[in-house]
Amino acid sequence: MTEQPDHSSSPDDDHFDDIVEAETNRDPDLAVIEAGSRTLRTHGGAPQADPVPARPADPEVDKALRAVETELATRWGETKLEPSVSRISALMDVLGEPQRAYPSIHITGTNGKTSTARMVEALLGAFDLRTGRYTSPHVQSITERISLDGAPIPAERFIETYEDIKPYVEMVDAQQEYRLSFFEVLTGMAYAAFADAPVDVAVVEVGMGGSWDATNVIDASVAVVTPISLDHTDRLGSTPAEIAVEKSGIIKQGATVILAQQPVDAAQVMLKKAVEADATVAREGMEFGVVAREIAVGGQLLTLRGLGGEYEEIFLPLYGAHQAHNAAVALAAVEAFFGIGSEHARPLDVDTIRKAFASVLSPGRLEVVRRSPTVVLDAAHNPAGALATAEGLTEAFGFSRLIGVVAASADKDVKGLLEAFEPVFAEIVVTANSSHRSMDVDELAAIAVEVFGDERVVVEPRLDDALEAAITLAEEEDEYAGAGVLVTGSVITVGEARLLLGRG
Repeated sequence: MTEQPDHSSSPDDDHFDDIVEAETNRDPDLAVIEAGSRTLRTHGGAPQADPVPARPADPEVDKALRAVETELATRWGETKLEPSVSRISALMDVLGEPQRAYPSIHITGTNGKTSTARMVEALLGAFDLRTGRYTSPHVQSITERISLDGAPIPAERFIETYEDIKPYVEMVDAQQEYRLSFFEVLTGMAYAAFADAPVDVAVVEVGMGGSWDATNVIDASVAVVTPISLDHTDRLGSTPAEIAVEKSGIIKQGATVILAQQPVDAAQVMLKKAVEADATVAREGMEFGVVAREIAVGGQLLTLRGLGGEYEEIFLPLYGAHQAHNAAVALAAVEAFFGIGSEHARPLDVDTIRKAFASVLSPGRLEVVRRSPTVVLDAAHNPAGALATAEGLTEAFGFSRLIGVVAASADKDVKGLLEAFEPVFAEIVVTANSSHRSMDVDELAAIAVEVFGDERVVVEPRLDDALEAAITLAEEEDEYAGAGVLVTGSVITVGEARLLLGRG
C-alpha cells in the first residue's frame, strides 16, 4: 500500500504524476478485468438454502409488509432524485446519527458492488464480527436490501424499523423542499437497524454515484471502488472520468482506498482525490491481485495476493474471472479494515479466509434455477456487465446452443447490451417485465433485429410466454442436448423470472 504525502506541499504534483504513470503502465496480466457483478451460483455439491426470502408465511405479517411497501412506493423512485444529501442528513440528525455508531466499509463503482459486498460481509462474519449489509436493488424481496449477520432481516423487523423511524421521516418531509425518496428512507432504515442490532461493522453499497448518494453520510474508514464503466450517464456523466468524479466522493479524509483497475482517466480522478484526502491507496495489480485461478468443480480455485501476503487454495463457488477479481478486492478491503498494510503486515488466517469465500452466494447473478434444459438468471444491465456474463457463461457451461431471454430498461444502453451477447446467443427472445421502466417490446425487438438479424429474434410480450418459448427452443432438437437459456437484461427481469420458475 502506498501512503500519500501531505497534499499541501509542492512535491505532490510530481508524486501524483508518478502514480498516474504507474497506473497507466500496469502489468495487464495482474489487472482486474473490467466487468460486471455477474456471479455463477455453484451447481455442484449439496444444494444450499435460497438466500432470497419468500413472502412472509403469516398473512398478517405479509399484509403489514405490503402496507409498508405501498407507502414507500408513494415516494420518489430510485431513478428520480435531487442530487443532495441534505434530506438524509436531516433524517440522521433527528434519529441521533445512528450511522456513527459503527465503523463502515463503503463500496462504489459501476459493476461488481453487490457481489463484492457479499464477499466482504462473509469475510468479516468469518472473523466473528457482527455485520450489517446494505445493498440495492433487490432481486425479489425488499427485505434483501438490509441484512444482519449475512441474512436479510426478517419481515417483522423490517416493518418495526419502518414504523420506528416513520415519525421522524414525516418530520423531515415537512421541513424539506422535497420529501425523502424511497431510497433515502430505506437508507435511514438500514442505518437505524444497524445501530439497533448493534453491528460491529456496516458494509454499504452506494445506490448511484457517490458524492450525493444517500449512503454518503457515513465516514467509512475503507472506500472500495469496483470497476467503473458507462451507466446512468444522464446522472453521472458521459465519460468514465466524469463518472469517477461523482464516485470519488465516498473517499473520506485519511481513509484507505481499495481500487480495482479502472479506465486510465477514471483512475487519474480517483488517485487525485485520494491525494487530496490524504488517503492510503491499494491498487489491483500492484498492491494486491489475483495470482492464479483455475476452474474447479462447482466454482474456481484461487491464489490471491493480499496486502499481507499470499492466500492459496481459496475455493470460490462462483464462476468467471471477474468474480476472482471481485474476491481480491473484497479481501484487500477486509485486510485494510483490520489495519493490514498500514499498521502491520501480518496476513489474516488462511483457513478462515477459505471458509468465508466457500460460503459466498450471489442470487440473480449467473444463477442456475433449472436443469434439462439449464436455465440461468443474470442481472446484467449494461454492456460491461453483459461482456463479463458472456465470458463467465462460456467458460463455465460450454452450452452447445444458448437461447437468450431479454427484457431491459428503456434508459439503458440496450444496443450495447445486446451486442455483448450476440456472439453467444443462437437466438434471442425479447420481452418485457412489469416495471414502467421496461423498454417497449416492439422497440426492443427492432434493436434486436438490427443486432441479431430477423431470423434469430422471437418476440413475446409477456415474460412467462418468453420463458416458455426459450425453453421450447432449447429442447426442440436432440442434437442440442447441451442447450441452455439465459434470462437477463435487468434485476427486475431476473426477479420476476425467478418467481415464475419457482425460486421464491
